[in-house]
Amino acid sequence: MSLSANTKLPRDALQTIWRGFRGYCPTCGEGRLFKAFLKVNDHCPACGEELHHHRADDFPAYLVIVIVGHIVVPMALSAETAFHPAYWVHWLLWLPLTLGLTLGLIQPVKGAVVAMQWYLGMHGFELAKKARVLAAARNPAAS
Repeated sequence: MSLSANTKLPRDALQTIWRGFRGYCPTCGEGRLFKAFLKVNDHCPACGEELHHHRADDFPAYLVIVIVGHIVVPMALSAETAFHPAYWVHWLLWLPLTLGLTLGLIQPVKGAVVAMQWYLGMHGFELAKKARVLAAARNPAAS
């Protein structure tokens, strides 16, 4: 990893996760995290940070299932209780909503998971974490 002098390391976990959620490199916040819909770049195009270490696996999908389930299920139950619509109305309402939320959240959630792994120094990101600690120790005013 080659951190340039102008690379702004994130100050806290929230900033790092927010960078990943938006699809940017957790190190510099400038390079794109994804080279395809769910394919993470091997290296950041802006700062050169190695990103191939991530092991997001199925965790983002589980998180999206929980999030979407907690949004759609209460809405569907409320609609059923209040209006008793026909089954085709349920299909017409909840299937597109579920599909849209799932496809809309899977990439940001995966980015946040990869950024969290980077911040915590998990799965090969140990060198990045050591570099952050060393940079903060060398220049406490910048961190």
